[in-house]
Amino acid sequence: MYRHLERRLAQQIRDFLQSNYGLDLPKIVIEQPPRVELGEYALPLAFELAKKLRKPPRKIAEEIVAGIGPIDGFERLELAGAGYINARVKREILAAALAADEKPKTDIPAGKVLVEHSSINPNKAAHIGHLRNAILGDTFVRLLRSAGREVDVQNYIDNTGVQVADVVAGFSLNGIRADRLRHAIDNPGFALKFPILHLPGNISWPTPVPRPTYFFDYLCWDVYAATSQWYAAHPDEGRRFRGEVLHAIEEGGNEYAEIADLISTAVLRRHLETMDRLDIEYDFLPRESEILHLHFWDAAFTKLKDAGVLSFETEGKNKGCWVMRRGKASAYDAGNIEVAEEDQKVIVRSNGTVGYVGKDIAYHLWKFGLLGRDFGYRRFYRYPNEHDCWISTTDGVPDHPHFGDVAEIYNVIDARQAEAQNTVIEALRGLGYNEQADHYTHFSYEMVALTPRCAVELGYQLSDEDKTRSYIEVSGRKGFGVKADDLIDTLIASAKREVDPRHPQLSDVERMTIATQIAVGALRYFMLKLTKPSVIAFDFKEALSFEGETGPYAQYAVVRASNIFRKGGLDPDIFCRDVASYVSTDDFAKNLNAADGNEIWELWLASSKTSYVIDQCIATTEPAYLAKHVFQLAQLFNAFYHRHPILAEPDEGRKRFLLATVAVVRRELIRALAMMGITVPSAM
Repeated sequence: MYRHLERRLAQQIRDFLQSNYGLDLPKIVIEQPPRVELGEYALPLAFELAKKLRKPPRKIAEEIVAGIGPIDGFERLELAGAGYINARVKREILAAALAADEKPKTDIPAGKVLVEHSSINPNKAAHIGHLRNAILGDTFVRLLRSAGREVDVQNYIDNTGVQVADVVAGFSLNGIRADRLRHAIDNPGFALKFPILHLPGNISWPTPVPRPTYFFDYLCWDVYAATSQWYAAHPDEGRRFRGEVLHAIEEGGNEYAEIADLISTAVLRRHLETMDRLDIEYDFLPRESEILHLHFWDAAFTKLKDAGVLSFETEGKNKGCWVMRRGKASAYDAGNIEVAEEDQKVIVRSNGTVGYVGKDIAYHLWKFGLLGRDFGYRRFYRYPNEHDCWISTTDGVPDHPHFGDVAEIYNVIDARQAEAQNTVIEALRGLGYNEQADHYTHFSYEMVALTPRCAVELGYQLSDEDKTRSYIEVSGRKGFGVKADDLIDTLIASAKREVDPRHPQLSDVERMTIATQIAVGALRYFMLKLTKPSVIAFDFKEALSFEGETGPYAQYAVVRASNIFRKGGLDPDIFCRDVASYVSTDDFAKNLNAADGNEIWELWLASSKTSYVIDQCIATTEPAYLAKHVFQLAQLFNAFYHRHPILAEPDEGRKRFLLATVAVVRRELIRALAMMGITVPSAM
């Protein structure tokens, strides 16, 4: 309703300016006053109009306030300062509409949206950095769907890249062929021996959940780190062998390619299991192998050459490569200007292998329905809710959902990939697909690190210098990092140590469920509360705190609200649904316009802004605004909770109004948290 009233105000102002001044202002800037007693909206447009109308801002503001007339849902407009206009809503109207959960219709853009996130190399266990990507992407999907958009969730699988090749090389160096590897994957208790590679000693994680087996993606984590060490010790041989393995995987139909498929498929399944613990799901897993084997790249290569986007280099350091012109160089005709090597991007290497960006260009042409080719599809993974996740294949089943051919794309990829993302966008523009390029968004974010305290808790040995740093970077290639499952397990264990003594009357299963909800809420909130350009330094103690800007703090506010109804013998959901029968519009007016009404009105006003914040998050691709909204709403509610002994209120009408306040805040907090992928425990 807050957003709806804002739009109504803007339209009436727009109509007034057109009829009285002959001005057409497509965008009316509307701000929020610093205090609720000043009103709900503030308009600085008189300052913008001063030059055009050649009048002082205050004079223009006076004319607008005097001439605008009544606006449905608004009490009045007021002049403020040197030319601001404050708008006051009819509090009882907004409160009654909010209590009734009215949702005015809004225009929903046409076309399907594709959100690609996670995209973890299927060569080892997922780590803490992947969790930020997946949580950002999943939250953005939830935001889009709450706004009425149709969304496909895709997780691109680079199963032919150098990271997979390195693990293939590691197994191959130890003589582990495809048949033995398949047996080890199918029988997790089967031990593989590594006579050549020295696997790093496993760090003693404080993981409370005993595991019957050593996860295969954990084994690959160690093999990847060990292979990197072997390459460093044998640089020439390592460079040759890595190239041989990589080329064989891309070619397909050989032992190396078979091992790569076994590794990537097994690790991918583990990734889906890990993300499912955080209630993160995917619709489709497009694999790089099919982009090659179904000749997506060949089709894209032809288009790029025919359009002059790519050129073949016959000399210089890029001799024998197909390169793409970059930046300002791409604006010139290839025949009339010599392009500097630093302004070129190698798409096809001199040995004939296609770089990551080349395959990504082909993939994005498919996403927009511009390639003229399609994947084969088969079911790969079924979630507990029976949602199917599909995967690409060369020969698929005939009956499958339709993927691709979308109107908008959001790629959740870290900031270090900005150049590659920009190259894909430039390729689209070079092919003449400017509209598609305009609807291609790199959803960029910064890395996740550890606080020194967190690193020590996880068993890492830090130098005195490291202990003074603000954060400790992690490196999967060096084997120094936090595996996602270990992090989740540790958070659950920490939460359960708090839950057990507080609720001894509950069963162990119930306490574990509560601990898991708290842990997942803590993790997801921590990954979302900082804006995307911020480096996150993860810390267990801070994330799990019941105080401050954390997931548990927000969850606890909802539990408090639920407890009020439980103690009063009422069902909060039923009360909230039927609140109009408990509190009339006159009751709202009486309580919200009373001498002490501003404090409670601030809570109602904040509750009305959820849809406004969702629109803001989508427009700016910044879910942190939702986390901030949740925190502020929880803060306001906790202050209200301590000031008002609701169940002890002697005035029955006032008591019903206070209960309505609790019910609406509880509902909005639950909704906002759900969009962050956070559920609320029954007790804390």
